[in-house]
Amino acid sequence: LISACEKGGQWEKALELFDELQRRGLEPDIITYSALISACEKGGQWEKALAIFDELQQRGLEPTVITYNALISACEKGGQWEKALAFFDELQQRGL
Repeated sequence: LISACEKGGQWEKALELFDELQRRGLEPDIITYSALISACEKGGQWEKALAIFDELQQRGLEPTVITYNALISACEKGGQWEKALAFFDELQQRGL
């Protein structure tokens, strides 16, 4: 459902669904987090995308290429090219 919201440009609804998932005691996986970051990217919410990225790392999840691509795109769309380059470097350092 979060991915469907992302495709429909409904980033706020994606966040609501994410919160509901957690309220029901379900643990989001890296696919869920990546879809949520992508939804924020589509909605121009680069700061929210960064916060979500921080959260997934705090939970001990390993970002994938898809995660980084969504995050880099969110930074780029938000005019945060320095952050985008830093995440690209991080992606390469991880060998992804």
